[in-house]
Amino acid sequence: MSFTSPAPISPSPVSASAPVPPVVLNPGTPPILNVPTPEPADVPAWAAEHRHTLRGLVTEHGAVLVRGLGLADVGQVGAVFTEVAPNLMADTETFAPRRAHAPGVYSSTVWPANQPMCMHHELSYTHSPPGLMLMACLTAPAEGGATALADSAAVLDALPPELVQRFEGEGWLLTRTYNDDIGASWTEAFGTEDRAVVEEYCRANAVEFAWQSDGGLSTRQRRPAVVRHPATGRRCWFNQIAFLNEWTLAPEVREYLVDVYGPDALPFNTRFGDGDPIGEDVVELINTVYTEHTVREPWQSGDLMLIDNIRTAHSREPFEPPREVLVAMAAPHAPHSFPPAPTASSEGSTR
Repeated sequence: MSFTSPAPISPSPVSASAPVPPVVLNPGTPPILNVPTPEPADVPAWAAEHRHTLRGLVTEHGAVLVRGLGLADVGQVGAVFTEVAPNLMADTETFAPRRAHAPGVYSSTVWPANQPMCMHHELSYTHSPPGLMLMACLTAPAEGGATALADSAAVLDALPPELVQRFEGEGWLLTRTYNDDIGASWTEAFGTEDRAVVEEYCRANAVEFAWQSDGGLSTRQRRPAVVRHPATGRRCWFNQIAFLNEWTLAPEVREYLVDVYGPDALPFNTRFGDGDPIGEDVVELINTVYTEHTVREPWQSGDLMLIDNIRTAHSREPFEPPREVLVAMAAPHAPHSFPPAPTASSEGSTR
């Protein structure tokens, strides 16, 4: 992403019918839309009136940070989210717990404030991932906590061709062992305590599963690492290969998890699509390329951010609490998957 041309803004409050000013494009930051502040009651109406403009900006730029709306509470944010994207998605297969504020409106992922969440595409391991992410900041942290962005097509172009060719040919494999200690439990991830419902979901969404003797659940799913953008047709690096890999974890965290769960039963890990382990050097390379293509803008309380989840990866930087960011997902991408990975059974079992 590279951006130019600052744009003027108007500081005075206006009605919902005010026109949208030009987007601010500066190097190193995401596109920023500084809008004249509507009256609080008019904010959802403003979002409804400018829905097509906002969605068009996301398609054009990959993301847009809307500043000036003054979003102040959960109800207002939920109303804005549903005006911008009327059919919000449920958060299923989440890797870490979220708090549901309303149907389709969630807290940000529960993750230690002092640890970064590396670049990823939300729920890229699901059978039908969201095409649009919506975020709203109610409380900005005093330090850190930016939701940074990276253009996935540019990242793809910067990766070694031989690595891209392998991942494009065989996809990537996500393995998960759900437990009550690390990350989301299977009841949290699937929103049910009914094993039959989980099994039905897994079969319908190309997820291999196995129930453990202690009541836990293990799953495997093979997904494409490169997809074509539904609007532009451009190839995009679209996955969570590095983010959910053991080598992205802090060394002390990885050592603890391996010691407790063993190398083959980590709460989550990624592999090449044929089941081969992904080396630390590969993970480091991917994260380095992401860093080289990262843009960021610190949150301000009241901000709204819209992200094309296929074209644009996002991360969360460490911060000093408090920080309150609400999240929603919409526009599910066409179902995508690979055949089951070698040596894994596609039927559920108990062992």
